[in-house]
Amino acid sequence: MTIQYNPDFRQNLVSIWRFIACDSVDRANSFKKQLKEKIANLSNMPYKFRQSLYYDDKNIRDLIFKGYTVPYLIDIGNKKIVILDIFKWIKK
Repeated sequence: MTIQYNPDFRQNLVSIWRFIACDSVDRANSFKKQLKEKIANLSNMPYKFRQSLYYDDKNIRDLIFKGYTVPYLIDIGNKKIVILDIFKWIKK
């Protein structure tokens, strides 16, 4: 399965990276690298994480990484995983 990134994810990841980099650029780079590795492993086991609490769809899952939620869509028909967003929390 291929992995695609939604523009919202890219934009929010840059914001998070900048926030962490205010304290330490090395930690920000490490955070980004570890997250990308975790996302890359999704192609092996896409249903590994729980069904999303924020979407009413069984093909959207929530990857939890260091307190951040990364919802992603498993598109079986097109054999791809779409990384939708990254956020700390949402009040619902």
